[in-house]
Amino acid sequence: MITLQQQASAEQTIQKSRFIAQAKYCETEREVAFFLRQLASQHPTAHHLAYAYRIKTAEGVIPRFSDAGEPSGTAGKPILQILDGQQYINVCVGVIRYYGGINLGTGGLVKAYGGTAKLALEHAGSTPYIEMQEIQITTSYKRVDELTRELSKLKGTVLNKVFDEAAHFIVRLPAQSVQQFQQRFQP
Repeated sequence: MITLQQQASAEQTIQKSRFIAQAKYCETEREVAFFLRQLASQHPTAHHLAYAYRIKTAEGVIPRFSDAGEPSGTAGKPILQILDGQQYINVCVGVIRYYGGINLGTGGLVKAYGGTAKLALEHAGSTPYIEMQEIQITTSYKRVDELTRELSKLKGTVLNKVFDEAAHFIVRLPAQSVQQFQQRFQP
């Protein structure tokens, strides 16, 4: 499984229709909805905004797509097929179409939407997907610096911290490192 290195876009004109794709890392369907609203607001006169995404949840991978008014299976589905084929996780791709007056036919639409999405994904680059997990951990004050250093080595982040009689953290780190991290820092 892979995900994006960075957000990216691509554009191409096919028989006078302009296609603009944006690929973005999104961890939740809420983030997807926000991204798509932003994309739609940036292109208020566009004729179509087709999209597809794959989001990993506790229940598994959620794949969704929309053809956005194009003939069934000609816009969102080719985008999703690319995401499925490469096993992208937590990625959304939206493709804007400004209609140029020439009908592309179903095969032409599939190539245009899928091809533009593929270009955006290539521009974004890929990196191995690492499943992250949030945990709560309590440790002594004298071990706080050690905890933050170790978390940084694991490419984890502190989401929240509270200091009272001990130091309490909510952290996010790679799921494969959780058990060892907890054993090391639990009192």
